[in-house]
Amino acid sequence: MAAFFVYVALSLTLPGVLVIRVLYAGSRTLAEEIALGLALGYAMEIPLYIGARAVGVPLLVIAGPLSVYVLFLAVPSLRRHWRSSQRLAAPWWWSWVLALVMALLVAWSAIKFFGAHAITWPGLGEAGHDMPFHLALIGELRHHVPPSVPMVAGEPLFYHWFVYAHFAAASHLTGVEPLILLFRLGMLPMLAALVVLAGLTGRRITGSWYGGSITAVGTVSVGATSLYLGANGRFTWGGIPDMAWTSPTQTLGALLFAPLVLILSHLIGSRRYDPRAWGPALVLLIALTGAKATYLPLLLAGLTVAAIAQIVQRRRLSPNLIIAIAITMVCFLFAQFVLFGLVKQGLVVEPFSFTRLAWGELTGVNASGSVPGLAAVHLLCWAVSWAGVVGLLVRPRQLARPAVALLLGIGMAGVGAALVFGHPGRSQLFFLWSACPYLTALAARGLLALLRRARVTPTTTAFWAVSGAVTAYLISFFCGVSIPLEPGQDGALLYRPYWVLLAAIVLGGVVLAIRRGALTAVTLLVVACTAIGLPAYWHARVLSALDAFGKDDVRPDVQPVAEPSVPQGGLTAARWLRAHSDPDDLVATNVHCRWGRENPCDSTFAWASALTERRMLVEGWAYTAANLNSWRPGLTQESLPFWDSRRLSDNDAAFQTPTEKAMRLLRDDYGVRWLFVEETPGKYSSAIGDFAELRFRSEDYAVYRLPGVMLTQ
Repeated sequence: MAAFFVYVALSLTLPGVLVIRVLYAGSRTLAEEIALGLALGYAMEIPLYIGARAVGVPLLVIAGPLSVYVLFLAVPSLRRHWRSSQRLAAPWWWSWVLALVMALLVAWSAIKFFGAHAITWPGLGEAGHDMPFHLALIGELRHHVPPSVPMVAGEPLFYHWFVYAHFAAASHLTGVEPLILLFRLGMLPMLAALVVLAGLTGRRITGSWYGGSITAVGTVSVGATSLYLGANGRFTWGGIPDMAWTSPTQTLGALLFAPLVLILSHLIGSRRYDPRAWGPALVLLIALTGAKATYLPLLLAGLTVAAIAQIVQRRRLSPNLIIAIAITMVCFLFAQFVLFGLVKQGLVVEPFSFTRLAWGELTGVNASGSVPGLAAVHLLCWAVSWAGVVGLLVRPRQLARPAVALLLGIGMAGVGAALVFGHPGRSQLFFLWSACPYLTALAARGLLALLRRARVTPTTTAFWAVSGAVTAYLISFFCGVSIPLEPGQDGALLYRPYWVLLAAIVLGGVVLAIRRGALTAVTLLVVACTAIGLPAYWHARVLSALDAFGKDDVRPDVQPVAEPSVPQGGLTAARWLRAHSDPDDLVATNVHCRWGRENPCDSTFAWASALTERRMLVEGWAYTAANLNSWRPGLTQESLPFWDSRRLSDNDAAFQTPTEKAMRLLRDDYGVRWLFVEETPGKYSSAIGDFAELRFRSEDYAVYRLPGVMLTQ
């Protein structure tokens, strides 16, 4: 922990802060300056590490922060930036809001992730199936650039892999195991900086500390407004609390995107060309190119809407906006053609794909005819959460402001992509989650505009906020729709609480309009809806917990780690192989399916490559581009067969029916040097030792060296 703290402070944060002070000057709080510097520190480190690893000297990445220090010590005009000359004083409660939001995220991480993800074997083997995939890619980036898919030798890695380059750099510089970085430490500074930057975005777009606090809170708590009892499942799945640890690509992408939006909104709104600010913007854009695939399309959409607004307002485009569109387009094309190889990765045009799957989960019945209805419910849920956007219409001309137009474009693109596309892993929803902070900022701006125009007092505002939250719980309990529905229950029950919610909104609006006028009625209804939708993520979890209280047969939301099907000794054997083999050695293994999911085979298995940090001839293939490209709606991604049946057959023959010929084939034709064997019944033959040399055994795992292969260490 100490080594990681020193690394984050001196290798990432301080160099980034120094550069920010020179190139993106402004009046900010200390926390905001640190958050901006940390985000820029990540962005500067990633390309440096890629270059250092490519030339075979990964520790050369330290030259980046050292160069910054030398420059700021040697150049007289830069020395003054060791101390900030502009410090913005924040209200005392602002710091507490940010601190409490971060404390909530840490507590939630401890309960939901740390508590359910052990870091020792065999409990580690029960981690979520995405985690070994992430760990395997960190191991790949520790040893190879350009990287390939470590689970299937020779497969190109068409993926947003920059976050794994960061983890690899952190591991090299600190000596901390990638496993500990991924499972315990790596996301915490990203989350802290993201919370602060979300607040800064909200403050900039609203011009108010209150707007900033609403945005910071909403960024980690906004979600689809569920009015169901019981475990809400995928209907409310997503957002920072759900995805912070299990999707490090999304977390890093969100962190890099936040300062980029801040800088670009400043640049495109200025008539003056500022070459200094383009420095950090360009670095952030380059890092974002391979950080997460969803963000550049959203940014292009936002810049396009801003361009349309600028043409309507000024009859021409500013040079800054033209530059922003051009650079973003270049980065987007580089990502699509080079990093992602123009592969679609399972993303297809399939309108309302998510709601079709959600209907099946909520009811247990697949009924495509009900998809439009549930899609309307889902849109209503998000409309309630972002009801404050209506307030932007109080002054319609503000919609043409560059910053507002940019965020509107990002938000509309996020919602549209989530509805239009389909993906076997529901990754189309990342577009929506990526846009959430910016729609929340717009909702905060609109809400504050309404409150000012209607001159609603703080007491009245608080009353209607509480009324909205109470109404949501009353609707949930009186309607009593517990999901998943019991067998035989009519799926139309899913609409009941939302019809009641709509009726309450309409009736309340009519009564308020008659008694207090249309503007006040809209304002108070928006306040009530915001109180329902802003904490919607936690609201759904509270309902699930209350519904489960006192029931013996309900599965708790968080379960202790179970270890019944994970073979013993996997971590020990894998670590021995990592220590006694070369990073370029190819390994064959007899494990391809997740334990307990062999028939049909769930091919998301990646533990062998994750723990050994070695490339496998063929392990699990679910996440490869070749597998995803063969997916079609109606199929199951993880159960698709391996496309190279001969390679799989040759691999498995060496474990199940070993012969000298089979071993020679692996060694000479495929280049295999080691066998990583799970010695459980039905998966191997004890005759392996007749044709390969046993080098290490731990419980249910053994490591063999093929004949004719020299031991590296």
